[in-house]
Amino acid sequence: MDSTFVFYCILIILVAEFLLATALNFLNAQKFKDPVPKDLEDVYNIKEYEKSQAYKLTNYRFGILTSTFSLALILGFIVFGGFNWVDQIAQNSTDHPIGQALLFFGIILLGSDIINIPFTYYQTFVIEEKFGFNKTTHNTFILDKIKQWALTLIVGGGILALIIWFFQTVGTNFWWYTWIAIAFFTLIVNLFYSKLIVPLFNKQEPLEAGSLKEKIEHYAANVGFDLKHIFVINGSKRSTKANAYFSGFGKEKRVTLYDTLINDLEEEEIVAVLAHEVGHYKRKHIIFNLASSILLTGLMLFLLSLFINNPELSLAIGVDRPSFHAALIGFGILYSPVSELTGLLMNYFSRKFEYQADDYAKNTYAATPLVTSLKKLSKNSLSNLTPHPAYVFMHYSHPPLIDRIRNLKA
Repeated sequence: MDSTFVFYCILIILVAEFLLATALNFLNAQKFKDPVPKDLEDVYNIKEYEKSQAYKLTNYRFGILTSTFSLALILGFIVFGGFNWVDQIAQNSTDHPIGQALLFFGIILLGSDIINIPFTYYQTFVIEEKFGFNKTTHNTFILDKIKQWALTLIVGGGILALIIWFFQTVGTNFWWYTWIAIAFFTLIVNLFYSKLIVPLFNKQEPLEAGSLKEKIEHYAANVGFDLKHIFVINGSKRSTKANAYFSGFGKEKRVTLYDTLINDLEEEEIVAVLAHEVGHYKRKHIIFNLASSILLTGLMLFLLSLFINNPELSLAIGVDRPSFHAALIGFGILYSPVSELTGLLMNYFSRKFEYQADDYAKNTYAATPLVTSLKKLSKNSLSNLTPHPAYVFMHYSHPPLIDRIRNLKA
């Protein structure tokens, strides 16, 4: 395998993915002004619908700018020796392979994030602010960045160091040990996510005693769902958009409701949303997603083990000498089409699971409050009611609102 051939494969993949994403976004944008389906005519009034269209169009145009910039940045970095420049800094700083890899990725990830800060800032404080969503303060924005960098350094750096140590110790069989370690880490994070990660960014408090808590506990008891932990998270700290999610399993399972969800919905609608989340648990969707994630990680690591010792993989991104960390960059780009395919499959299952969770809520609670809650949440987030089918197929993890409503009314 020649490094020049690999180099052109990398360029083709990057450009092809950009063109595909641009084409899909264009097709989706052409649907923005389509007539609203009859079943959704009550979601927006005329003024709200115009605001929704403006929000979608603004994000579409901003997306073109950011994606074009990202493509130009990575192509320029490869063609003009950016990776080699960073690799030279790492080599000159330390002789230890793990230290070189940590410094190499640290410079790239930190530099990339800093370069993208103006875009993130504009998205948050201009676009989201203009359409009434943003609640993030400048202090929160800065603190979030620092915390994200710290997590990346500690968690990402630790995992990278462990992978390289395995590689140095057992050679290409490193993927087995890495897979076991990452699987264990994934289980721990899923089990204790709400206790370990969420408190770094948000406050969580137990749902106060009252009629809402009583209704939730009554529903949980009726369906045989042992629910001891119901928390409210201060999502309004950053945005007016609402959400709810289920996390953990066994004794650590809990339901978390955004304070914005409680403010936006009636109590019956909140219970219906919770019934949907319980449906995911009862139908074993959480276990399926967790197992799939671990299996796909194993596939990726196995493929990595087949190519990691090939020097052409490193040389293709412009570095002067082969290394594990440079090969990771080349492999990551070459693997992205596989990742796209597995992503399509997971999105398919995810949309299917959403229908199943909706059906569970309909059969164990009621369809009407779930329908009204979905409409309110769509309205409050100015969501797209007429997405293009191709865009849905490629990107949606949830079915379009109209399909969910029709399924609930069936």
